[in-house]
Amino acid sequence: MKSTAHLGVGIGWRPEIADAVERLPGLDWVEVVAENICPGHLPASLLRLRERGVRVVPHGVSLGLGGAERPDAAKLAALGERAVALGAPLVTEHIAFVRTGSPVLEAGHLLPVQRTRDALDVLCENVRIAQDALPVPLALENIAALISWPGEELTEGRFLTELVERTGVRLLIDVANLHTNRVNRGEDPFAVLDAIPLEALAYVHVAGGVERGGVWHDTHAHPVPPVVLDILAELRGRVEPAGVLLERDDDFPAEAELAAELAAIRAVVTAAGPSAARPAPHAPDTSGVRDMSDVRDTSDAWRAPDASAAPGTPGASASGGSGAPQGCAAPGAPAGLERARVRVGLEQAALLSALVAGTPVPEGFDRQRVRVQARALAAKRAGVVAKLAPELPGILGGEDPYREAFLDYARNRPMTAGYRRDALDFAEHLLIRELPADPAARRRLTAWWQDRAGARPPRRIVRWARTLVGRAA
Repeated sequence: MKSTAHLGVGIGWRPEIADAVERLPGLDWVEVVAENICPGHLPASLLRLRERGVRVVPHGVSLGLGGAERPDAAKLAALGERAVALGAPLVTEHIAFVRTGSPVLEAGHLLPVQRTRDALDVLCENVRIAQDALPVPLALENIAALISWPGEELTEGRFLTELVERTGVRLLIDVANLHTNRVNRGEDPFAVLDAIPLEALAYVHVAGGVERGGVWHDTHAHPVPPVVLDILAELRGRVEPAGVLLERDDDFPAEAELAAELAAIRAVVTAAGPSAARPAPHAPDTSGVRDMSDVRDTSDAWRAPDASAAPGTPGASASGGSGAPQGCAAPGAPAGLERARVRVGLEQAALLSALVAGTPVPEGFDRQRVRVQARALAAKRAGVVAKLAPELPGILGGEDPYREAFLDYARNRPMTAGYRRDALDFAEHLLIRELPADPAARRRLTAWWQDRAGARPPRRIVRWARTLVGRAA
């Protein structure tokens, strides 16, 4: 596996802090959410950073490579276009699922993949498809989770190790997510660090969060806590990461506070290098594992196979991507993989439906945790829609009336086509019910909806019919 280009210490670029990011001292690189930029119209701030020699890495959030469906070709092409436009050395995404195909449901959030053989086979195949389509190497991030899947067969460390061994993909390790999973799922972050092939490490994420009621919420809206910096120090004691990045997505602090957080991260990274000898690995992490036959010693699984197969050999990428190493075909015949996709799809659809459509919680899940996750997803939908359509809270009389109306709408109305469509569906939902009650506000909402939907609002008879159908359902 070829080494990753040196990045240094960086920060997630966001429009709200663009000016501050440009002024941060000693900034080496930035990461940008891929879906938030247009290759032909890059923000002026990013262009200025690139002119200064600051590297920019696109970070995708919508591929859903851990889902049962094959990766969307258009989404892959869009991610590749952004990598080329930014001159990026690599692109990154997540080990997560974000939607289901049958029924069509969108989470609007990164949800954990089952750590089973079926899910691993599907993920590996999806990663290979992505690698072949992308013009630069791909790295995948471990995610933060509120819930655990019942009946898991692999630990986090083993799951990530086999993913690297079978695809040659790089890893983006988020140390804040390791802490989140320690609190929420009882997983030892140091056991994960001991188990994974750190030579596959592309770079590291660091972020803040908050604990409420025994649940850690990975908010990216709070300062980085010392416990997360401790995990970063543990990782640094094992390997010198090519890059470390601070993520902040909301409640942005003053510029001096951002600079101080970057300085604290830089101090950890430069304080002490890895020891000459790798530390002895912990005992295999068995947290969350039901089938103990799949818990194996990982001490011989440090090194991923060479991903740089020559062109024309099995597993070589025809594109500029990292490609899958030779001999990495998923176990079993293609028909077996298709059956695995069906099984994974049914399981993910049952969970996502419970989270966003109010259906019963599947057997074996912690029902309370699923309810917490469902509320968090609805609140996130409300927040994102308010950012995309800031007129809606104003039309509805303020943040509180807007949020109350949206959460009522979202209770049994799952998102099916992204946040922009969700905003339009919410407005139509209100109009069908002759809301808001104030006629002037309703006229404003009608005009807002018509301007963006490009059509007339439903006629009264259509609204009446839809209302009857909704009540019957």
